[in-house]
Parts: sequence; C-alpha cells; structure tokens
Amino acid sequence: MQAGQLDRRILVQRAITATDGFGGQTQTWQTIASVWASVTPISDGERFRAGEWAADITTRFAIRWSAIAKTIDAKDRLIFDGRTFEIYGVKELGHRDGVEITGAARGEYRG
Repeated sequence: MQAGQLDRRILVQRAITATDGFGGQTQTWQTIASVWASVTPISDGERFRAGEWAADITTRFAIRWSAIAKTIDAKDRLIFDGRTFEIYGVKELGHRDGVEITGAARGEYRG
C-alpha cells in the first residue's frame, strides 16, 4: 500500500452504551480512530424506498493494518466528507498490509 494513495482522512466509530442520566441506557457513537485512507467510489444509485426517493453512495476505503484496523466490522461505521457510511464488508489486504472496507452512505436526493 503506497503512502501517497492514503490521502483522505476518515473517522472510524463504534457504538457504545452510555448511561443517560435518568437511570436508563442509550446507544451513542464513539470515534475509535482517525486514519488516512484511499477512497474509491464504487457506485451510486437512486431508488424509491419507504415512500420516498433515496440516493445511495457505495465506496471502498483502504487503510493501513493496525491494532484498531483488525477489529473493524459491520457493527462499526465510517465518517468521510460529512457523510456517515454503514459498513458492509471488511477484508484483509495482503498479509496484514492493510484493510479494505466497503460501505454505503445515504446521499442527498434533489429530484
């Protein structure tokens, strides 16, 4: 993995359970890493879903292998360029060279 290809900053977030101050619990997102990544758009599309038009943007992210990177899975999410990406796939690149993450974000529909 070439260092020059890792030219975008992404945040990796993990869901945690926190006390809400009233004795209950709530789920919130905590940033567990801010890493450099290469970003490759895969596809985009629009569809009518649940009574409204929605646009999806599918993107592939590649990051260097690390102790955090090896724990990323579909329960986590990524923040890139102001969008939240739900993770659909994670795979190792080479022999611990890096991690490839495929995710999709809901885009803005202006139809």
